[in-house]
Amino acid sequence: MNMDKFTAGFASFGKTVSSSVTPFAARSQQWIREQTGNANEKTELPHDYVELETRIEALKQTHQKMLAATSQYANEAYDYPPNIRESFQDLGKGISDKVNLLSKASSVSDAQAAMTAPPSAKPQPKTFSHAIARAALAGSQQLAMATPQGSTEPDPLAQGLEKFAVAEEKVGHARLDQDEKIQGMFLAGWSTTLNQSIKSADKARTAVLNARLSLDAAKSRAAAGGRHEENYSEQQRRAIEQAEDVFVEKVDEATSVMRNVLDTPEPLRNVAELVKAQAEFHARAAEILEEVAKNIGEIQMDQETSYRQARDAQ
Repeated sequence: MNMDKFTAGFASFGKTVSSSVTPFAARSQQWIREQTGNANEKTELPHDYVELETRIEALKQTHQKMLAATSQYANEAYDYPPNIRESFQDLGKGISDKVNLLSKASSVSDAQAAMTAPPSAKPQPKTFSHAIARAALAGSQQLAMATPQGSTEPDPLAQGLEKFAVAEEKVGHARLDQDEKIQGMFLAGWSTTLNQSIKSADKARTAVLNARLSLDAAKSRAAAGGRHEENYSEQQRRAIEQAEDVFVEKVDEATSVMRNVLDTPEPLRNVAELVKAQAEFHARAAEILEEVAKNIGEIQMDQETSYRQARDAQ
């Protein structure tokens, strides 16, 4: 009795496996025949559907290329790869913090201590602007410490470099603000579109391909041996009709999915946010640099005047 149940169960399992494997095998065989040029016929897809597929493929490639480039906004050091050579000490306190400490220094030793103060909890950002700021401040302090003791005149170049350092740090912070906005408003949106919306369209397209292969496989089996359509058996006709129904259903579903993906305004909205973030950053950077250029220009003009007066007095 137990053996009979086992035999019946095994037979049922065999039918289940056969029902799932056979369609896959049929589709695979049909695909191979098409690739080798041995297929008798290939059901054509509707023209509108083919156009939608072309547009979806273009949209997918556009997303992949744009994300490959703009994903750099998630890499803090994208505009200054050499930052890896900077020491942990260099990436310590912020420029503004160091300038504040230097302003309170009353001796060379105090100034040196300010420049080598212990790093803050969060290291300095690794942007190009922050690197320039660190270099400018270090140069400013070296020049200031090299000024002869007793001199009442500050070194103009040291003054200019210090102001430049503070400005570049502000530009660096503005760039980080831009990057954060782009990550949230563009990269996240386009990644979602690619990995969810376009992926769902690809899944629907795959279902259409499988349905089309199953339909053509059914037609191929019925036409085996050179049989014409009027000589198909009733079972073969039903198999073809069922496959046609599934094919039409999958085409309709995929068409709807692809249209929804193509019609959504989200990708362009994300691009608008990307451009807006860039525009805001460049405007802020220009504002900062124009102000520091004016300040450094005044120092430079004073130095030029002093230089001419000294030459005229000789």
